[in-house]
Amino acid sequence: MISGNSIVALSSGRLPAGVAVLRISGPQSRFVVETIAGPMVQNRVAAYRKFRAPDGSVLDSGLVVFFAGPNSFTGEDIAEFHVHGGRAVVAKMLEVIAGFDGVRHAEPGEFTRRAFLNGKVDLVETEALADLVNAETEAQRRFAVQNAEGVQSELYLGWRRRLIHARAMIEAEIDFADEDDVPGSVAETVWSDVGAMIGEIERHVQGFRAAEIIRDGFEVVILGAPNAGKSSLFNALARREAAIVTEEPGTTRDLLEVVLDLEEMRIRVTDTAGLRETPGRIEAIGIERARSKAGTADLLLVLEDLAEPVPIGAIPPDVPALRVGTKADLLQDKSPALTLRYDLAISTRNGTGLAELLAEIGRRAAAQVGQAGDILPSRLRHVELLNETIGFLRAAMTGEERGQELRAEELRLAADRLGRIVGAVDVEDMLDVIFSQFCIGK
Repeated sequence: MISGNSIVALSSGRLPAGVAVLRISGPQSRFVVETIAGPMVQNRVAAYRKFRAPDGSVLDSGLVVFFAGPNSFTGEDIAEFHVHGGRAVVAKMLEVIAGFDGVRHAEPGEFTRRAFLNGKVDLVETEALADLVNAETEAQRRFAVQNAEGVQSELYLGWRRRLIHARAMIEAEIDFADEDDVPGSVAETVWSDVGAMIGEIERHVQGFRAAEIIRDGFEVVILGAPNAGKSSLFNALARREAAIVTEEPGTTRDLLEVVLDLEEMRIRVTDTAGLRETPGRIEAIGIERARSKAGTADLLLVLEDLAEPVPIGAIPPDVPALRVGTKADLLQDKSPALTLRYDLAISTRNGTGLAELLAEIGRRAAAQVGQAGDILPSRLRHVELLNETIGFLRAAMTGEERGQELRAEELRLAADRLGRIVGAVDVEDMLDVIFSQFCIGK
């Protein structure tokens, strides 16, 4: 258990609000509660009390809840004061609580850090809590909840247990080869399982792009010649005048971005400069940025004016693209066969095809993510350690000439890397980076 100072912070949202929740954790929590709210606050039972400063003056009235450690979020004694959410009320409550000896204001992520150090959560669950706080879409929420419940951690710990067992069997064969209760040869079974594990981890790592899409968004980039209708489509998707729309070509010179929520997923749509051969100097910078952004997209929307199509040349061959014909409302009596060259025909003036375009973007984003129940690596940190794990396992599999002792050491190093993901081994050098990403009060 952590001893020393108690910490306090506002743990609810932005002020002013109807209710604000102040959280205190540490050995002084009970004393603070009994001083401010009076004695006989029962464990884990909300009580309505009048809150008073040590000099007897009334601060506010509201609910107080006390959670005795170790059965609390941090593993320490925790108290919560539910007060009126005015700025002055909260400021005065924090001032009074932090004025007690041994109580100070919390740093970002310090409550969760104490929970980790007290064994209440592991590192993967800790990172999932940060994702849950920051979740903006249903897909992000489901992904964070799954990991916060320990599904991802159990996968890594399961691999680690198998490696520890494999190493024990190899070392037993080395040390006790003459004993009757040691199988004559465990090597074949052990190395077969290690080989299977390499495949399992490699398939898991391949899911990182899907996890990135869930957490950061599915990247959609709009490309087209000047006046192809890119900014009009961008504004229609944003449902506001986010980009300037004029008859003059080249008005969009930088990247503009809007975030959508489609199929319960985060979709990031980027408007780009019109692509043409003879731009001005500043416009040329925008075109270069457009082509660079296109190369990292998950989906390209390549727009052409149906009545006056202007090709834009080559697009990145390895990025999926939808060819979209624009200004369908201006076709009038022209042949409908013009639209056959495109995946979709749209008009931002009368809304033709926009619902179909949004549905197709959402379908492609969902297809990239895969099944909702898949266990995915949620951080680049995980992927780097998993790749190191694979490297050690491959070295162990191909190191017959080096002897069983060195191969067993490769297994130990692989298990160590898996342990580092969840915090089962020393990870002190990573803690400051991980917990600095949290908001104060969590």
